[in-house]
Amino acid sequence: MKPARPHLSPLPPEEWTAEQKDILAPMVRGEGLGRGVINVFATLVRYPKLFKRWGVFAAHVLFKSSLGPRDREILILRIAHLCGSDYEWGQHVSIGRDAGLTDEEIEAIGDRADAQILAAPDRLLLDATDQLRRDTCIAPETWQALAAHYSEQQMLDIIFTVGNYNMLAMALNSIGVELDDDYRSY
Repeated sequence: MKPARPHLSPLPPEEWTAEQKDILAPMVRGEGLGRGVINVFATLVRYPKLFKRWGVFAAHVLFKSSLGPRDREILILRIAHLCGSDYEWGQHVSIGRDAGLTDEEIEAIGDRADAQILAAPDRLLLDATDQLRRDTCIAPETWQALAAHYSEQQMLDIIFTVGNYNMLAMALNSIGVELDDDYRSY
């Protein structure tokens, strides 16, 4: 159940401490996603120590993963949908498009009834995400099928991508982080 209103709002720039300014400086300069300081970061920076440590891991998942951007975004969009995270979904629809996903593919990621338009490896990524969310484990037959397309490192990145964005959805939904003005929920 999502909160009726935000429990924590984004911290306005005039309230940032020197440490928070230092953490957010790359985003202010347009680095990373190139979208400035979005609400998720302006909210999570309220706890600088946690933000710094999570940020290293999150940067791996988003920028340094062995997965291609398209595969990564399929995983992120699927877990966002399963978790009911309007914020994650809204942010990653745009990122998914930039990674080469069509609007029809994005809709199919959210609605398995339309998943047949996706290629078989893409549907395997949906299966793995569903299984990780439901069972906290990729089923052996899904693992075997994925292993025909992905390396060991990629298999680990599949698990950790889903895990990171599942955890982030828990935080976003609990805190009530509002979608940035220029993005839409689903």
